[in-house]
Amino acid sequence: MTTGRSGRTVRDLRRGNRSAVLQRLYFGGPMSRQELGPATGLSSGSVSNVVGELVADGLLEEAGVVDSDGGRPRTLLRVRPGSAHLIGVDVGETRVRVELFDLTLTELARTELPLLPRGCYDVGPIVDHIRAGIATVLAEAGTGTDRLLGVGVGVPGIVDRDAPGGAVVHGQTIGWDAVPLERLLRATGALPEEVPYIIDNGARTLGQAEMWFGAGRGARDAVVVLFGSGVGASLITDGSPDGGTTEGTPLEWGHLTVSVRGRRCRCGALGCLEAYTGAESLLARWAERGGGAVRPGAAGPGAAEPAAVDLGTVDEEDALAELLAAAQAADPVALEVLEETAEYLGAGLSDLINLFQPERILIGGWAGLLLGPHLLPSVREHATRYSLRHPAGRVTVGLGSLGPDAVTVGAATLPLSAFFATGGRRAAPEPPTEPPGWRTSLSTRADAASRAG
Repeated sequence: MTTGRSGRTVRDLRRGNRSAVLQRLYFGGPMSRQELGPATGLSSGSVSNVVGELVADGLLEEAGVVDSDGGRPRTLLRVRPGSAHLIGVDVGETRVRVELFDLTLTELARTELPLLPRGCYDVGPIVDHIRAGIATVLAEAGTGTDRLLGVGVGVPGIVDRDAPGGAVVHGQTIGWDAVPLERLLRATGALPEEVPYIIDNGARTLGQAEMWFGAGRGARDAVVVLFGSGVGASLITDGSPDGGTTEGTPLEWGHLTVSVRGRRCRCGALGCLEAYTGAESLLARWAERGGGAVRPGAAGPGAAEPAAVDLGTVDEEDALAELLAAAQAADPVALEVLEETAEYLGAGLSDLINLFQPERILIGGWAGLLLGPHLLPSVREHATRYSLRHPAGRVTVGLGSLGPDAVTVGAATLPLSAFFATGGRRAAPEPPTEPPGWRTSLSTRADAASRAG
C-alpha cells in the first residue's frame, strides 16, 4: 500500500474523502456535486469519484434538481435513508427502551421493557431485555440484520470501552462492578459477529444527540445535563457548529460533594449533588417531610441518613408529577422541596460554569423535562448567584429539545459515528474474550436472584 509523506495510505485518503462527503450531505444536504467541492475542500475530480462510489454502494441518492446561474440544472444528492439501519438502547431507571432507526434516524420501530421490581438493575435480566428488544424491533419493522450498522447502548456509570474483551461498565450507583456488558450481549447470539455493540455512558449519548440534532446545534462548548433518578452530565468542547460528529466527555457530576457529611447518596458517599437533586432523593425528602403517597421510616427530617423510604414500589414519574401538582396547588412542603432542589441544582451548574465556561447548558432526562419548565427560572437565578460574573455572563441555561427519546437517539449515533469514521463501511468488531472470574460472579448473582425470587 502506497504511503504519503504524512504517513497516510491511499486507502486512508479515500476513506477520509468518503467520510467528508457523507458527513457534509448528512448534516448539510441535499447538495449538488458543485457545492460539495467547496464544502469539503475536495477537488471536483475527487468529489466525482467519491460520489460515484457512494451511489454505487447505495448510500446516496438523487434528491431533485435546481437551476444554476446560466448553466445546466444541477442534481442534488442526499444520504439514502433506507440504505442502513441503526439500533439505540437506553438502559434507563425504570425500563429498557430499544428503538430501530433508518440511516437518517427516523424511527422505524420501538419497544420498552420495564425493570421489575422497579429499579432492579440485575445484569442478567437487563441483558435479556436488550436481546428481546432487538428481536422485537427487527421483527416489527420486517427487516433483518443485513443492513444493521450496529447497536448503541447508553448505560449509567463509567464505561471502559478499551477493556480487554470489550466494553466494561462500572456502575457503582446501580451495583455494577466491572460488568463485561459487551461480552454478555455478544454471548446472547442476538446479532451476527459482524454487527457491533457500542456501549457508552447515557449522559454522553444524550449530549451527542442534543449537539447533533437538538438544542445544542450551533454551540462549540456546551454541557448537557441528564436529570433523572440521579444526575449526570456530558461536556462538549470545541464542537462542530453544524452538528458534525462531535463527541462529549461524560462527567460524574452527580457525585460532586456539595455538603460535607451531608445526606447519603446511593453511591454510598455523603453529601453528593445527586443526593439533593436526583428525582429519587427529591421524592425521599418530600416523604420525610410528610408529603406524597410514600411515607418515611425511622430517620427524621434533617438527618444525614435519608429516611427509610421504599421507592422500589413507586412509579417515580407518577410520584414526581404528584409533587409538581402539589406545588402548583401552593402546598408549602412541596414548594419548599422544589425550591431547595432548584438551589442545589443551580449551585451544581455553577461548578460547571466556573470550571468549563461553556456557551450553553442544556437540561434533559425525564425528570428534567418534567420539572424543567417550572424550576428553570429559579435554577438560572441560583446558577448566576453562585458563579463568577464573567463565565456566568456568557452562558445560557435551557432545556434539551429532543424529549424522552434523546438517550436512545444518542445511543444510535454511536454506530453512526463509526460508520462515518470508516467512510460508510461497517467495521467488524473484535471478538471479545472472557475476563477471568466473571462467570463465577455471574453464576453467584443468578443463584442469589433465584433464591430472592
